[in-house]
Order: sequence, then C-alpha cells, then structure tokens
Amino acid sequence: MPALTPGDELARTLAALSNPHRLRILAALSVGGRNYVSRLAREIGISRPLLHLHLSKLEEAGLVSSQLELSSDGKALKYFEIRPFHLELTPEIVAALAPTLSEKPET
Repeated sequence: MPALTPGDELARTLAALSNPHRLRILAALSVGGRNYVSRLAREIGISRPLLHLHLSKLEEAGLVSSQLELSSDGKALKYFEIRPFHLELTPEIVAALAPTLSEKPET
C-alpha cells in the first residue's frame, strides 16, 4: 500500500474519530489501559464483530495498536492499547494540507 499524503493521513484520522463508538473505545482504553476484545466489548456494550470493525478503523489510523497473546489457559487473546497521539487542527493546518489530498478520497 503506498504511503498516504499528509492530507490523506489527516482525513483518515478525522474519519476514524468521527464515530461515537470509536470515541468510546479510545476513552475506555485511555482510562482502563490495554484490554482484550471480549472484555472491551462488554465494557462498552457493543458486539465483538462491531467492536472489531471499529478497532480496525482506529488501528488503520494509527490511534491504537494490537498484540496477540496467549492466556494462561491457552486461549488466544487480542489486546488493544491506545497509541499516544496529539491532534491540533486549525484553519491554517487545513489550508496547508488541503493541496496534498488525493484526487479520490479513500472509502
């Protein structure tokens, strides 16, 4: 996959943050620390398949990372944790990055 332009990276990050479920996921990981999918789904109150969908969008945007680990009873657990990020958005930043946007936005 080719590297994204700075404008496309900003658009992807903003798209990832535009969903209330994703904001709740980030909040839960920020407060509670790293967590595995089943427990996180219970805490947030959404299904695991829906959580996976949102976690993949957050991971694509570089806002969370994951690691597969084996529990003491041999079960594979996928842990997610928030990656440190700082987002500053001003009209000047948007104006500077707008020329770097791709012709076709990612869907």
